[in-house]
Amino acid sequence: MSIAVASDAQLWRHSGRGGALASSALIPAIQRLLHEAGLRLSDLDAIAFGRGPGSFTGLRTACAVAQGLAFGASVPVLGIDTLVAVAEQAREQVGCTRVLAVLDARMDQVYAGAYEFVRGQWTRRGEFSLDKPEALDLPAGWMLAGNAFEAYGERLPQGPRHVALPDASALLRLAPGMLAAGQGLPAAGALPLYIRDKVAQTTDERAALRLLSTPLP
Repeated sequence: MSIAVASDAQLWRHSGRGGALASSALIPAIQRLLHEAGLRLSDLDAIAFGRGPGSFTGLRTACAVAQGLAFGASVPVLGIDTLVAVAEQAREQVGCTRVLAVLDARMDQVYAGAYEFVRGQWTRRGEFSLDKPEALDLPAGWMLAGNAFEAYGERLPQGPRHVALPDASALLRLAPGMLAAGQGLPAAGALPLYIRDKVAQTTDERAALRLLSTPLP
């Protein structure tokens, strides 16, 4: 769980445990950061959140909290791709401008998106993908960045690598440009971006798949 508040050139940050505990800790942590910054919700220009791809629980929590706070404060929301936040964090930390961002999607897969930093902003090259690690291709001159290296190691493309997470501070570096470009949405627009539509199968579906995979006599 990563939260940040930016006002002028100052930044207040908080990180904590994610998962099931995040939903109960998130709003109090936001309130503390706003208090430290001397701000009220209604003072904000926008509320930025990571819209995905990512875990269903994490995305639902982020969207619900962003939506509720934005409704109450009458401020717009900015849904930011978690993969471009990975690319931005890698650029800030090591200066790369061509990034294949990868996040561990579990179930032996990774979320991936290719981004290029051109004239002060990130542009996505192609569509998001949900693939096995070995299915990815890293073009020459590009950096692989994300959190999938420990889990998948040599199954990922060979080339320059950098561990980077979609930190809230990266979202806030991206937010002003998006807001200036008119990408702010009403609170109801705080919606998740799902790449994987289904994370589990019913008992009947698993039985049917086993039957299909059984060799005929």
